[in-house]
Amino acid sequence: MKSLVTLVLLLVAGTVGQTQTIYSRTLKLMGSRFDISVVAMDEENANRYIDTAVSEISRIERIISSWDPASQTSEINLNAGIRPVKVDEELFKLIKRSFAISGLTDGAFDISYASMDRIWKFDGSMDTMPGEHEIARSVEKVGYQKIILDEDNHTVFLPEKGMKIGFGAIGKGYAADKAKSLLINLGVAGGIINASGDMNTWGTQSDGQDWKVAITNPLNKDLAFALVPLKQGAVVTSGDYEKYVEFDGVRYTHIIDPRTGYPAHGIVSATVFAPSAELADALATSVFVMGYDVGIERINQIPQVECIIIDDGGQVHTSHHINISKDEK
Repeated sequence: MKSLVTLVLLLVAGTVGQTQTIYSRTLKLMGSRFDISVVAMDEENANRYIDTAVSEISRIERIISSWDPASQTSEINLNAGIRPVKVDEELFKLIKRSFAISGLTDGAFDISYASMDRIWKFDGSMDTMPGEHEIARSVEKVGYQKIILDEDNHTVFLPEKGMKIGFGAIGKGYAADKAKSLLINLGVAGGIINASGDMNTWGTQSDGQDWKVAITNPLNKDLAFALVPLKQGAVVTSGDYEKYVEFDGVRYTHIIDPRTGYPAHGIVSATVFAPSAELADALATSVFVMGYDVGIERINQIPQVECIIIDDGGQVHTSHHINISKDEK
């Protein structure tokens, strides 16, 4: 879950230079809240820029949504165990990049997670854990390694009936990246696309300073413990502070490890900073699943990527080069 509670963008109201102002719009896209802010000369130009971003995000949704029966992703899922499906180069490349992240995270990130049986309930109705065999069966069809890609024909084949792919852990980040790229090409000097906590920035604040993100401890939501500058990049938080179950004193969140079928535990918040929202989006979920020791070790190996993790005891863990300024408020 990407949460707006843990990430608060500090927008400075006013002008950029002598003539430009920050304009913002909030709307629902891809089933989530999007806040799009741009630096523009006037409201007319700002609206045109934001409309362009909205059109691009909607275009991406029509390709990757598993809820839209007309999308290429839905066609892939409907033909699982039947035949390969030819897709646009854009979707084919997104799937290939997803595979690369799966390899990097030892399968903690896996677009075939959509094949999992939903045996865990986080609505208060569970009073016992599912059995080991039931949990094992729930992930039998999961496994990105099973998916067959044909480079020459740009086809995707899910070889088992019931297999599915989904882009819930990468799609909004990818859409934000594409919209940002379009706006930069149009000459927009600065802005931010906030896709339900997947935040992607470029340019600077009105005083020339970097955008800053307040990181809130989910165990004490009223206080931000740090401010982190965000330069020409993205920040995404994965976490869940309300959707969880507890058995034998262990709290299990709603984020499921696609390799085992068991919910992740030990972390309540994982924030990742990366050059692209797509990468930050995928890695935030992965770190949450891998745990803070393995997660930080893996992040430390990736250039230009940093993370902040808060464990279920409220302790803060960071990658090697994260720059945190303690909030004195």
